[in-house]
Amino acid sequence: MSFFGTSTTNTPVTAEKDIEMADPPTDSISSMSFSSQADFLAVGSWDNSVRIYEVSSGGQTTGKAMYQHQGPVLSVCWNKEGNKILSGGADNAGRMLDVQTGTTTQVAQHDAPIKSVKWVDAQSGILATGSWDKTVKYWDLRASQPVASVTLPERCYSMDVQYPLMVVGTAERHIQIFNLSNPTTAYKTMQSPLKWQTRVVTCFTASTSSGFAVGSIEGRVAIQYVEDKDSSNNFSFKCHRRDITPTAKDQSMVYAVNDISFHPVHGTFSTCGSDGTIHFWDKDARTRLKTFDAAPGPITCSSFNRTGSIFAYAVSYDWSKGHSGMTPGHPNKLMLHACKDEEVKKRPRK
Repeated sequence: MSFFGTSTTNTPVTAEKDIEMADPPTDSISSMSFSSQADFLAVGSWDNSVRIYEVSSGGQTTGKAMYQHQGPVLSVCWNKEGNKILSGGADNAGRMLDVQTGTTTQVAQHDAPIKSVKWVDAQSGILATGSWDKTVKYWDLRASQPVASVTLPERCYSMDVQYPLMVVGTAERHIQIFNLSNPTTAYKTMQSPLKWQTRVVTCFTASTSSGFAVGSIEGRVAIQYVEDKDSSNNFSFKCHRRDITPTAKDQSMVYAVNDISFHPVHGTFSTCGSDGTIHFWDKDARTRLKTFDAAPGPITCSSFNRTGSIFAYAVSYDWSKGHSGMTPGHPNKLMLHACKDEEVKKRPRK
């Protein structure tokens, strides 16, 4: 059963109209995050770098700063004030760039790569780091040791915070839900509602009930509410699939959902996949709002700016076809899309 009606009129917008940013990273792009204070975009890459760009109202971009890890960067975020950039990488380290001084310091350490870094707007601000060492650690940036640590059932694959909610997706399809007023004990532990490996978990924005979306490697997304009273609204749907031939109509080619981003104002969301496509969705009306034309490579990550007027995404190789897919000249692009109201505003419920 298809939960998302295809009756919506999707006017495909060609990728040419989206703006390609200058000076992208030199290897695949793993992560991106807009500041909550201004249109600055932090971008993490497998080339060991974090780059910070300023995006002007016309879509022009300027490189503002760059710093290095000693291995691929897997995650980036900003603090609430927008004056510090935090990143985690395969060098097992969490690092911070102070925007005002331009200095970089190590602020977190794990026993294995840090897969996700998220800012927690509590106390004077806490950095949460999720790692393949099967822990989440919480850091006060002024201290060299974590203020607390939580053992996860498996390696952290994805993590998101919408204070006071934190959701962690791990290997073996475990999902742990935390209420950050009690950050060291899981509020709920569950198996993913999807049958295949978790690729991404992202918390709802602008929602009266707390919940999150889960994307898997098998072209599927689940919408999951935290509280049992809202469980009748849980559902999942297929996306990022293709017919093996144009006449087959079998949707048998299945691609990973690489990232899910929620619109900061309207609470609608994007999915992007290994098939090179992006869709915007309304979870409440269960409707697809927009489909982008396919890009010339997988879409690895995405981010809305603070007002939801700009949607940034990366076209990069995601290693979904292994070594054979890493062809010379594979595109590695940072793209900006100017969001129109009808693409991101909720539709009336059916």
